[in-house]
Amino acid sequence: MKLCQIRSMIISMVIVNCFLFNSCSKDEDYSERDDKSIREYLQKKSLTAQKTESGLYYIITVPGNSQKPDLNSMVTVHYKGYFLDDAVFESSYSGSAPTFPLSGVLKGWQEGMQLFGKGGKGTLFIPSRLAYGDSALPGIPANSVLIFDIHLINIE
Repeated sequence: MKLCQIRSMIISMVIVNCFLFNSCSKDEDYSERDDKSIREYLQKKSLTAQKTESGLYYIITVPGNSQKPDLNSMVTVHYKGYFLDDAVFESSYSGSAPTFPLSGVLKGWQEGMQLFGKGGKGTLFIPSRLAYGDSALPGIPANSVLIFDIHLINIE
């Protein structure tokens, strides 16, 4: 086999491996895109939100009392989850409010819920990297910005 044929085969194998295993591409960071999308949504809806260092936006409409959850807390929450087009993908309001460990939910929830006192209400605007990232779930596409209206009912 000629040297140029060997080089061509090696280059072809590298290209195939890049496409098959994504070893040549860097994971895309959607932070800027998500931030812009959230800001546009807030502007369109005439909403004013606070932004944390992580990029989470939040609006507290009812602060609740002084008791706030931490990552070790069990929280009881009613919520509605929807996308930037206002399409709802999940809601707890059709049944009883679920109770779950705060440590077991999305990073955006873990951070955002600690801003609310017991009885508090508000909205979290969660960039994709603080939600499901590049993982798709049934009904939730990969790299989706998620919005949650929440009511923190109880903290244990």
